[in-house]
Amino acid sequence: MRTEGIAEQLRLHPDVRAKVDEGYRGLANDFPQQVQAPPRKPKDKAPLGEKYAWREARRRQSSARICVEHTIGEEKKWRPLQRYLGRRETYAETHAAIAALVSDRAARRPTRRRTSTELVFVRQITC
Repeated sequence: MRTEGIAEQLRLHPDVRAKVDEGYRGLANDFPQQVQAPPRKPKDKAPLGEKYAWREARRRQSSARICVEHTIGEEKKWRPLQRYLGRRETYAETHAAIAALVSDRAARRPTRRRTSTELVFVRQITC
């Protein structure tokens, strides 16, 4: 996270918010106002109500992140990314091409939610 510059980007853009998985706990500790990690598991001797609250909070965050996790998983299923044997210099280009294909497939996939056709203005129009 530090070598890839994620922490530096969060410092430069304080209005950015992110929901991450348990692997980024350190990032959530460093930037508590910007990064939300899953709640920590309560101790074994914690009251039952606290354990139920933890389970519900974890379920809510998982529900919000599931579409991201499915997209990441779908990319990993593509054979060229499973065992990349090409040159290191061309990996980024290969990954970007596969990500575009995955995105196109996901966009064509039917959804259970009804998409809104309401116009949403980006900025206020003043006359």
